[in-house]
Amino acid sequence: MEESTGQVERFVEKPKLFVGNKINAGIYLLDPCVLERIQLRPTSIEKEVFPNIAAEKKLYAMVLPGFWMDVGQPRDYITGLRLYLDSLKKRSSPKLALGSHIVGNVIVDETAKIGEGCLIGPDVAIGPGCVIESGVRLSRCTVMRGVRVKKHACVSGSIIGWHSTVGQWARVENMTILGEDVHVCDEIYSNGGVVLPHKEIKSSILKPEIVM
Repeated sequence: MEESTGQVERFVEKPKLFVGNKINAGIYLLDPCVLERIQLRPTSIEKEVFPNIAAEKKLYAMVLPGFWMDVGQPRDYITGLRLYLDSLKKRSSPKLALGSHIVGNVIVDETAKIGEGCLIGPDVAIGPGCVIESGVRLSRCTVMRGVRVKKHACVSGSIIGWHSTVGQWARVENMTILGEDVHVCDEIYSNGGVVLPHKEIKSSILKPEIVM
């Protein structure tokens, strides 16, 4: 692209050879006449439409500030969370949680409740309506809306889905992914389990596997 005007010289989807250091991501703002270019069949706008518009010198782009990363996999998401929290720290954002129980960069929704004796962080996001009971340890994880983590449980390097429960003294780690409404019983250990929604986990998951 031409830096001063933003005019796109060439649009190349997934190039095999280097063509530039910018990627196609974010938001498209299209004139309605672009729809006339799309035939009534399965069409890749990136491979078929945008290259033609660029060739006509009618395609423009704007470089967005900040960072970008693909978070299509759970492990990438956890890395992306860390980068996002780092960016908040660099900007001295008021979104970051403070307190003697907070270690490193953490965000906690204002409606979440955290009990006594917890240790939260680094790199943790706690969603709306969550209840973190006393003595809980959370690190490098996301706890989504409506989750309850019971007393003395430990969650690290994992994603806890909406309205799930982690039982007392349970240990959830190594990229364990809990779907919505999953209930991990007391004293259970999960080592990289991927659990589909609406399940109750009554026995430990000792090695990474999918629980359907």
